[in-house]
Order: sequence, then structure tokens, then C-alpha cells
Amino acid sequence: MPVSSAIPLETLQTLFAENQFFDNKTWRLSPQPFALEAPLREELGAIGKACLDFHRAVENLYYKSVEKKSVLRNGNLVTPWVADYLERGKPENIVRWNRRRAQSGSLPAVIRPDLLLTEDGFALTEMDSVPGGIGLTAYLNRLYAGSNDDLIGSFEAMLDGFYQSVAQAAPEREVPLIAIVVSEEAATYRPEMEWLAAQLQERGRRVFCHYPEDLIPLGDALFRDGGGNPEKIDIIYRFFELYELETLPNSDFIMNAWEKGEVALSPPPKTYQEEKLTLALFHHHLLTEYWKDHLPRSSRKTLSRLIPRSWVIDPTPLPPGAILDGPTAQNRPLHQWADLAQASQKERNLILKISGFHHDAEGARSVLLGSDCSKEEWTEGLQDAIRNAPKNPHILQEYRKPARRQHDLYDEEGSIAPSEGRVRVCPYYFTHERSAPEPAGILCTFCPSDKKIIHGMSDAAMLPAQRSQ
Repeated sequence: MPVSSAIPLETLQTLFAENQFFDNKTWRLSPQPFALEAPLREELGAIGKACLDFHRAVENLYYKSVEKKSVLRNGNLVTPWVADYLERGKPENIVRWNRRRAQSGSLPAVIRPDLLLTEDGFALTEMDSVPGGIGLTAYLNRLYAGSNDDLIGSFEAMLDGFYQSVAQAAPEREVPLIAIVVSEEAATYRPEMEWLAAQLQERGRRVFCHYPEDLIPLGDALFRDGGGNPEKIDIIYRFFELYELETLPNSDFIMNAWEKGEVALSPPPKTYQEEKLTLALFHHHLLTEYWKDHLPRSSRKTLSRLIPRSWVIDPTPLPPGAILDGPTAQNRPLHQWADLAQASQKERNLILKISGFHHDAEGARSVLLGSDCSKEEWTEGLQDAIRNAPKNPHILQEYRKPARRQHDLYDEEGSIAPSEGRVRVCPYYFTHERSAPEPAGILCTFCPSDKKIIHGMSDAAMLPAQRSQ
């Protein structure tokens, strides 16, 4: 049952002890949700629509680039380099699946933009299409609901949105059997996914959580053990990244079943839906007219405001008189990316990170903030990005510093203490045809103010969002 939004510490500790969401993960606790003021709340609907529009435009750009067709409606601009960027380091089978026109138009079931809360509003650093936190956000919405009518999203909206968005992958099945397949790499999230599946089973949904080795291949199809009787799986919700396929148990059977039409995959196997590099393409000067052609004006304005200027680290040599479209070093434009090693600390107010399709692209593993590290560390990171550009593209992104915010947390003595921190806001948007662009729920990560890079950590708090009073 829901409890009051001003929740005693003992209640929180008891409930989270009974419902483990992440393996060996703890976080700070708070008596109340994090409040978002009206201008920020009003922007969330526009952000959801913009993310959907962007995904569709990126797919169209990719296909046109592969086919070497002009990407403009009225003009001639051929961009094979876009497909080259998005296919770098991908095995042949991944490239084949990316290019498969039969899956044209299929979207991730869940889109979760990572939004930093700055003094000037939101800054978007990533659009995650295989996000964790779905079950946790649903639970937090139920936990903090009580008499609180100001929560943004709800427990039911999270569960129903997730189910409907995954189930649409097999529209011919009235009650599809869905297997949430969690890899060993993502095992931290397995308790959350087991809880999510159990909640949906209580609602009469055939949703089960499995490791990939649990799946039973029979012919070209995949089955689960239904208590002695094999049950055919209609949809796999893949809670694993595509780079894991090389070592994932049963991956050959999973992908064969998908190619033969025996099972649907959600999210679809499209690596370009999971690349941070697409944010740099949004700012690429050669693609300005493309985005004008293929994004509604409102979505283009929203993304222009949200996405920090970003660039792809591409070491392709330039002619002697040419300069890069990029930041500066010592107040001079760059001729090659290696020149950025000479940038001052102020000029290094930049984030360097792997685009995707790599273990270190997850979370904050590869994130390097130039203004917060030594010149030697910056140079080493930059050289690594240049060296690995042919197989693991990196992007560079202007750093927008999260603002300091106040929120009450429980301290070590169990007292409520006003705390200062920085916030990442993660709204969950579901993509089934009946879903609205409003978030079904929001997960706020409230980190200590001395942390420059915000991610889940033991001294952060994980909170739902509410409307400010």
C-alpha cells in the first residue's frame, strides 16, 4: 500500500530491505520526492516528443547514408560518412541487422534522456534506449504517492507503459509471452527486472525474467521452462547491449529466432539507436538543412536548447589550410584533434566519452571532464580517443555544470537534514501508439555538490519527482 509522502526513515529502510532492486547497491534516503518547478515540468512534454522525432530522423539519415542517396528533400547532399561513423567497430552481422529495412520504423520501447539540471534549465547528455531504473521508478512512485497528488507520473503509468510498448513488438499476439532477458553484464539490475515481471504477472501478463542461458531453443523458436512444459517466447525484451552478443550465452539462437521471425526483439537490434555520436550529428554543420527538413520546428528548437555542442573525434588528416569545426586551444582553432592537448583548463571545460558499443560506454566509465583532470590525464584520454577512432568512436561535448539544489535527506543519525547537491533528471517515455509524450515517471539522482559527474552512487539519493508547491 502507498504510504505518506513524508516517509519515516524506518519505513523506507524496511520497505527497501523487503524489495531489493539492485544487487549490492545502496543509496541515500529522503523523506520526500524532488520538486520540479513549473517551467521545467512544462518542458518535459516537448522533450518527449523531440526525442521520438529525433529517433525517427536519425533512422532516416542512417538509411539514406547507407544507400548513398541525398538526405535533403530539395537539394543534393550525400552523406556516406554518417553511416561510416555509426558502423565503425561493428561486426558484419550487426551492420547487416542495422541495415535491415524490415525493421524500419521500430523504436525502443523505452526512451530515457539523461537531463542535467543546470542554472539555465535542462542539458541533455544522452538518450538511453536500454535504461535501468524502470522498476525502481515505478516502485518509488507507488511508495511516495500516499496523499501526494503532485507526483509526476505514477506506478500504474510505468507498468502499463512498459508492457504496452514491449507488447507492440508482436501485435498479432493478444497476450504475448515476454521474456525479459538480463545478461551477466547487467546482473546488477536483475532484482529490479524480476520485481517488474512479478508485478506484471499479478496483472495477468505473461512476463518472466530470465538469464540468456535459461532459454530453450527448439527448431528456430525459443522457449522457457513453464514448470515442465516448454512455453514459446513471443518477445524478448533485451536487457543487454548489442556489443555483448559475442559472449552472450544462446546469442546465436536468439538472433536466429529473430531473423526467422520466430521471436520479436525489443529494443530492436539497431546500434545507432544507442550511440551518443548521434548528438554530435545534430550539431554537425553539414547536416543543418537535414534537421530543418526532418524535424518539426518545435522539436528542433527543443533539441537545440538541450543538446550541448558536440563533436566526433575523427583523426582524418585535413589539408594544410583547413581547420576543424570544434573548440579552440590557446585561443586558436584546431587543425587536428591532437592540438586540443594544449588547451587551457578553461578551454578544457569539455566531456570526452565513448559513443557506444563498448563496455566502457555504460554509465560514467569512460567519461573524462577536461577541466577536472590534469593536463597529462587529458592528453592521455585524447590520445586514446584518437587511437581508437576507427573502432570505438569518441565524442567531445561542451560541459554544462549542474546547478546546486537543496533537498532534505536522512543523515547517519536518522535525522532529516537539508542537503546541497546536483541533480540528474531521467524521465521515462514509452513509445506505444497510445502513449503521450509526457513522462510515465521520473527518476532523479541527487548527488553531493562536490561531484562533477552525476551517476548512481552510494552517497547519492534516488527519488521520484513531484510538482513544486
